[in-house]
Amino acid sequence: MLLPIKWLSKYVDIDVTSKELADGLTYSGSHVESINRLDKGIEKVVVGRIDKLEKHPHADKLLVCEVNVGKELLTIVTGATNLKEGDYVPVALIGAKLPIGLDIGETNFRGVDSQGMLCSLRELGYGDNVIPKEVRDGIFVFDKEYPLGEDASYFLDLDEDVIEFEITPNRPDCLSIFGMARETAATFKKTLKHPEIKVKNEVDDIFEYTNGIQVETPNCYRYYSRVIKDVKIAPSPMWLQTTLMNAGVRPINNVVDVTNYVMLEFGEPLHAFDLDMLNGRKIIVRQAYDNEKLTTLDGIERILSTDDIIIADDQMPIGIAGIMGGLHSEITPETKTVLLEGANFSSKHVRLTSKKFALRTEASTRFEKGIDPYLCNVAVERVCQLIEEIGAGTVVKGIIDVNQITGEDKIISLRPERSKKLLGVDISIDEMIQSLSNLGFQSKFENDVILSKVPSFRADVEVEADLIEEVGRLYGFHNIKSMPLVGGLTRGERPYNKQVELKVKNILQGLGYNEVMTYSFISPKAYDKLNLKEDAVERKYIRLINPLGEDYSTMRTTLMSNMLELLSRNEKKGVEEVLAYEIGYTFMPKSLPVTELPDEKQVLSVGFYGNKDFYFMKESLEVVLARLGIKNIEYIREENNPSFHPGRTAILMVDGIRIGVFGEVHPDVCENYNIKGKIYLAHMDFDNIVKLTNIEVKYKPLPKYPAITRDIALVVDENVMVGELEKIIKDNGNGLVERIILFDIYRGNQVEENKKSVAFSIVYRSYEGTLTDDVVNNIQNAIIKEMESQFMAKLRS
Repeated sequence: MLLPIKWLSKYVDIDVTSKELADGLTYSGSHVESINRLDKGIEKVVVGRIDKLEKHPHADKLLVCEVNVGKELLTIVTGATNLKEGDYVPVALIGAKLPIGLDIGETNFRGVDSQGMLCSLRELGYGDNVIPKEVRDGIFVFDKEYPLGEDASYFLDLDEDVIEFEITPNRPDCLSIFGMARETAATFKKTLKHPEIKVKNEVDDIFEYTNGIQVETPNCYRYYSRVIKDVKIAPSPMWLQTTLMNAGVRPINNVVDVTNYVMLEFGEPLHAFDLDMLNGRKIIVRQAYDNEKLTTLDGIERILSTDDIIIADDQMPIGIAGIMGGLHSEITPETKTVLLEGANFSSKHVRLTSKKFALRTEASTRFEKGIDPYLCNVAVERVCQLIEEIGAGTVVKGIIDVNQITGEDKIISLRPERSKKLLGVDISIDEMIQSLSNLGFQSKFENDVILSKVPSFRADVEVEADLIEEVGRLYGFHNIKSMPLVGGLTRGERPYNKQVELKVKNILQGLGYNEVMTYSFISPKAYDKLNLKEDAVERKYIRLINPLGEDYSTMRTTLMSNMLELLSRNEKKGVEEVLAYEIGYTFMPKSLPVTELPDEKQVLSVGFYGNKDFYFMKESLEVVLARLGIKNIEYIREENNPSFHPGRTAILMVDGIRIGVFGEVHPDVCENYNIKGKIYLAHMDFDNIVKLTNIEVKYKPLPKYPAITRDIALVVDENVMVGELEKIIKDNGNGLVERIILFDIYRGNQVEENKKSVAFSIVYRSYEGTLTDDVVNNIQNAIIKEMESQFMAKLRS
C-alpha cells in the first residue's frame, strides 16, 4: 500500500515530517516498509517549451529542437517522434542529474551540439508499470502551459514522499488513502476531513438508459449503480495522472482513472461498463454456469464454474465479480454511455476464484479480505462527482441499489478495569472514549462500562479485547512501562514417554519411513489371516457391543494386521516401495467377559516391502535403539511364530527383557492378504522400549590415538546368527572393539552346502595409548579361536 503524503494531507492536516509521521503510525500499529522521496536523484530538471522543431541536417532519425527554458534558448537533439512545436516538456539542463544514474553534459550529435536532454517519465524515475502506454516510449509532454524554467518535479508532483505500508489481512479498511487518513488523525489527534461529495447537475432518468439490475445470487450483498452519458474518453488531467502514478497505478483514460482514483481513495473497487455493449442494456449478477466462457480484460479466455460469481448481461458474462471485467464491455475511445458498478461480494468466493485463475488484481486484493458494504454508494457518487468536475461526461439522474445486507449493529462492552488489567496502565474513561471515537467507534459510558458501536468498516473487531487493543495502540504500547509478571508460573513439557515417542518418530522418518495411523478396531478374521494359534493370547480380544460393521467389531490386540492391510492396499495400487511405521495401542482384556478397562499397551509397528531385506529391518531397529541409548541388544532365532517365516525371524532382547519380534512375514500370511512380494514386519513393545531408554547424552573427548582395522571372514553353519558372532567379538575384545561392521554374507559355490561366509570389519581403538599390531593380533586370534570352539567356524582364505 503506497501512501502519497500530498494525497493524505487532503483529509488530515500534516504538520510533522514524513519520518515522524511514519514513526507515529508504526507506534499505533501500522507497519511501515519504507519512505521514498520521488524526486530523489533529480537535479536541474525544468519546464521548457519547444519553440522550433526541425530535422537534423545529418541524421534522418534525429530532430533538433529550440527549447525555451525561460532565461535562455537551448538547442537540444532528440530522437523522440511524439513532439511538436509549442509542447511543454521536462528539460534536463547541462549538469543535471537523473535518478537512472545519468549526468547530463553537452553532447555533439552528428555535428550539432545538444545543450541538455528532453526527459521521458522513465528517465524521471517512474517504473514501466505506472507509465501510461501512450507515452512509455516518448518524451513526456505536459497537459498545459507551466512557468518556463521552474522545477519540473513540482508540476509532476514528484516533490513529495510516499510511505509504503504492509497492511495486515484483518485491516482491509487501511487499503485506502482515507482509511490511512483515519488512522493518522486518530494517532496524531487531528480532525479527519471528509470529502464533500455532491453532484451538481443531473439530467434525464436512469431507466431511460438501462433496464435495471438483477441479483440472482446470495453472494452479492449489494450492487449500487449509476449511469453517465455523453462520455468523452480522453487522457486524464495531469493532477489525476500523477496522483495515480505516485500511488502505483498506471493511468489509462479519464473514466477508468477516476474509478481507480476512488478505489484507492476509499478502498471500494469499482468498474465501468460500456452500456451500449450490454445485451438487453441490463446487468445480471449470478453464479456462472459450468464451462461458461469469458474473455477478461487481459485477453485471456477463462473457463468458469458454478463456484464463480459473474456479472452478465442478457446473453453472456461480462465480468468476473470482484476480480476483473470482460473485454467485450470495456471502456474504449468510442464509449459514449457508461454504467458504474459499486458492489460488495462474498470474500470467500472472490478469493477462491482469484486463486483458481491465478488472477490477483487490486480489486480482488480488497474484496477477498472483506470490505465495508456501505462504501458502495459513497464510492459511486464520488466517481460521478469527479467525472463531472473533469468534464468527462454528464451524470444521469437516479440510482439502482440492490441491497441484500443483513445483520444488526454490533455493540461491544468495554470494562475499564479489564482494560487496566490487560494493558497494565490506568487510562481514563474519557481518554478511552475519545480514542475509540477517533477511530470511528461511537462510544458512551453507561452502567460502569463503555458501550461501543463497531463501524461497518471494522469487521475485525469482535470482542472486548479487540476494543482494548484499539485503546492500547492509540495510547502507545511503547508508553506502557514494563511491569513484573504477576501470577504463578508453571513449566510445561511433554511426558517422558511422549518425548521418547517423538524421538523415535524423528529417527524413523530420517531413515525413510512414513508415519501411518490406523483404526483401533479390526475384524475378528484378522487373527485367522495372521495364522495365530487357537490358544494365542492375541485371540483373547474384546468384541464391541454396537460396532460399525463386522470389519470393525473387535478391539485390536496386535498392530500386525493393520500394517499388513495397509501394505497390501499400496501394493495393489502399484506403489513400488513402502516403508511405514505406527506407534499405537493394543487392548488386552484383564478378563472375559469384560468387567473392567483393558490394559492398553503401546506398540511400535514397522513394516515395508520393496528393494529392502531382513538386514535393513535389523539395521533400522538397531539405529532406533542405539539413539535411545539402549545397549546390549541380543537376537534369538524364532522358528515357532506362525505369522513369520521360520529361520528369517528373530526375537529382540535387551538385558533379558523381550522387546519384540521382527522378520519376514510367512508366505501363507502374505497370501491371506493378497500380497505377492516379500513383506518385513517388526512388532515391538514400546512400553519396554521407554523403560530401557536413556536419552541423557554423555559426551566424551575425541580419541587421541589412532584406530586399527582388521577384516575377518569366517565360514559357519547356515543356522549360526550374525548376532551370536558379534557377541563373541565383543566378549573377547578386551574393551578395545570400537565398532563391528558386517560387510558381506556369501552363499555359493565357494562354500559348502548349508554353510555361509560371514565377513566383518573390526575397528580397534584404545583411549589410553596407541595399539600395537601384537596386541590387536592376539585379540583377533582369541576371537577366531572362540568362534572355532563354539561354532566350528573356519577362516575363509
